[in-house]
Amino acid sequence: MASRCSVAALKRRFPLFDTWRLTSSLTSSSSSSSSLAGELKSQISKLKSPGRTATAVVQDWVSQGHKVSVPQLRRISIQLLKSKRFDHALQVIKCIENQRNYRMSPVDHVIRLESMIRQDKMLEAEEYFENLTDTASRKAACVALLHGYVMARDVEKAEELMQKLGGLGLVVSPNLYNDMMRLYMGTGQFGKVPLVIEKMRSNKVPLTVLSYNLWMNANAKLSGVGSVEVVYKEMVSDENVQVGWSTLSTLAGIYMKAGLVEKAKLALSNAEEKLSNCNRLGYFFLITQYTSLKSKEDVLRLWGASKGVAGRIPSTNYMHIVLSLVKLGDIMEAERIFREWESNCFRYDVRVSNVLLGAYMRNGMVEKAESLHKYALDRGGCPNYKTWEILMEGRLKNQNMDGAVEAMKQGFVMLQDCHWRPSDDTVMAFADYFERHGKFEDANWYIRVIHNLGFASLPLYKSLLRMHSSAQRPASHIFMMMEKDRIKLDDETSALVDSLNVYVLAVTRQDTSSFVQKPGRNGGKFFNLILQSKSCKRLCCAPAIYLEVAGSFIIGTSRTLLNQASSRGVVSVSIRFTSAIFSTILAHTPIHPAAMSTKPMLSPPKKCFSFSPLSKILRFSLASFAAFSFSSPFSENALITAGTH
Repeated sequence: MASRCSVAALKRRFPLFDTWRLTSSLTSSSSSSSSLAGELKSQISKLKSPGRTATAVVQDWVSQGHKVSVPQLRRISIQLLKSKRFDHALQVIKCIENQRNYRMSPVDHVIRLESMIRQDKMLEAEEYFENLTDTASRKAACVALLHGYVMARDVEKAEELMQKLGGLGLVVSPNLYNDMMRLYMGTGQFGKVPLVIEKMRSNKVPLTVLSYNLWMNANAKLSGVGSVEVVYKEMVSDENVQVGWSTLSTLAGIYMKAGLVEKAKLALSNAEEKLSNCNRLGYFFLITQYTSLKSKEDVLRLWGASKGVAGRIPSTNYMHIVLSLVKLGDIMEAERIFREWESNCFRYDVRVSNVLLGAYMRNGMVEKAESLHKYALDRGGCPNYKTWEILMEGRLKNQNMDGAVEAMKQGFVMLQDCHWRPSDDTVMAFADYFERHGKFEDANWYIRVIHNLGFASLPLYKSLLRMHSSAQRPASHIFMMMEKDRIKLDDETSALVDSLNVYVLAVTRQDTSSFVQKPGRNGGKFFNLILQSKSCKRLCCAPAIYLEVAGSFIIGTSRTLLNQASSRGVVSVSIRFTSAIFSTILAHTPIHPAAMSTKPMLSPPKKCFSFSPLSKILRFSLASFAAFSFSSPFSENALITAGTH
């Protein structure tokens, strides 16, 4: 919705960084100014680097001697909103807001609020709304704020806002009530929808087509078809609204869910009579419903009728009809329409070819699918995550594992930018393949990617643990990822962890003496082994064994530290490295004797102790030795030895 600004307001001149020049509305409407504005919009639309802002682009534009008007900037910000470039839309609207002697219009406030809400800045949006002073701006902005609550499904805040607006006398638009009904439908609170209708009537707010459609859907959930038909009859008798294809489509959908096929077909037939010859949207709503009714004849008839609407048919419409025919099982007709699209398209939209690609794979037509994929690439199609998902699952089904792994790797690259996630069966199929063929590098890469994306599971970790256990390889990185993912161990996993910890400790025993003799050379190796034995959330080994190794390590470290410190007078790089290892061990070991027991340690203590001053290290080592004496045969000799050094 555009706001009407007075000519005087459009003629107001204001500086931007001392160089901004505002033109009149007459100038901004000229072809030359429109062309320049289009160029400015193009420059902002190309912004990708987070270091470059829309504000900087506008500033550079003006400093180059170009002119720009408020209406032009407003149009740019609205277009950026539609393109989901919410951060840049906000930056452009701030360019308007920061001008001297210019008062923001209600639409400007709405654009700013919408930009903030879309960036999940609800707290800032709420504060901004509260600071609005004039009634017109608050009245316009409250719709955007309520819409934000609806998107977040925050019923409590939405109801609180409605109550506040009602107290101020600002709830006069049916849009606010419609948003509340949408919120109640989305959260399953169908019983509240009729209450909103009653509120609208008591406040003398007229019902819209959307109001009636939402009311009909709510009644279908609450009391069935009979109450829906009562609402529909009331709508027909309402002189303020006109029954269109959307209402009849809603009614048909309710009949279909109730199993009343003949009534649904009659409603759809009536809806066809309401279709516009200026817009194709209604045609494809009805095509979807005829597809659900398995009526291919009606689908093709409506597709032919939609071509009578003026203008070029977009790729999304072709995708829609091809998908409908695939669902109806007519792949040959889908291929014919696909070829029609190919002959007319300016840009190869891979979403259209994906529909056929999926149909081929699901029906075992693998060669056709692979051929279509290659052809789409040759035509300049850019595969999206859906392309790789189809290829990945199809190749898995046909045991083409090398091709499936390639598709999986390509698809996982795109997971950061979309909400798609592969199914659990697909995830485990790759894990089983890596395990059967002993592909350690691929398996470790695979688990790290899935861990970072946040959908790792116990079966997946078990597969990798089995690989490491059978090959007797350290698995500290797996333990750390399991701990971060808060994976709960079952008996099988506990047994795997036991076997891996026993292996680590066996190697650790062999390396302890060599570390004490040559800490600089062997410290890193021993340090890694100790971490491997402690990184698991549940240390499944005998504590006496671990404490014996750790105790020997601490004595050797302390002796080496003292000898080197006394001979050199300073703490060398080697000593600092050894101190770091020593501190890490202490940070993973309970200091207080009461904390020691024969049970495995579940997790490291929260407090990590400093290791810089040598005296502190020795004090902690003595405290550790005292703790060891309560649960390990390693006791008095350790204390005496440490004390003498």
